[in-house]
Amino acid sequence: TMIGHTRPVTSASFSAHGKRVVTASDDHTVRVWDALTGRQIAALGEGGLISASLSLDGTLVATTSDDHTARVWDAQTGHQIDKLPGGNPITTASFSPDGTRVVTAGWDGMARVWDAKDGHQIALLSVTPLGSYTARVTSASFSPDGTRVVTADVEDGNAWIWDLSDAVPVATALRGHTNWVTSALFSPDGKRVVTASLDGTAIIYPVPP
Repeated sequence: TMIGHTRPVTSASFSAHGKRVVTASDDHTVRVWDALTGRQIAALGEGGLISASLSLDGTLVATTSDDHTARVWDAQTGHQIDKLPGGNPITTASFSPDGTRVVTAGWDGMARVWDAKDGHQIALLSVTPLGSYTARVTSASFSPDGTRVVTADVEDGNAWIWDLSDAVPVATALRGHTNWVTSALFSPDGKRVVTASLDGTAIIYPVPP
């Protein structure tokens, strides 16, 4: 049991090696914990934090905040490394498998790929022009080899797979849901994508070559 937050906890996830857990809370802190002992390793605080995720090796934390920014932190010391602007609410931030990049997305219909060390923007994925609306992206995550990103769009109930070499979709939208898509992830081998939706279903799709 990990005790320390003073308000509701909104997000919790493991590092890839399973030795650490990161949590985000309405108390405006993100905390990193030893998963075996429950001991708090670091506490990070900056505004109204929405979500938090760890890099695969557990050394970095990416957070999203209600101040329309994402941030990268040192998971051991709690030191802020980067502040990534968004311009609109940012709903998701996650690391590439090698921990060198972060993908963020939010209500402006964009997903952005950043250098995790210096905050330089590497790629811009524009979901909005794919439809006649301003997309709201709820989820963005890397493929296991780091060459692609999958995004979930709440407006049309679709997900898109992007090739980061040219920042364009690799195929037509992954369709099938009848309500907002809230999450999209690659399988560990990169051959499938799973999506979850407010229509009460999850769908597994093959990934185009």
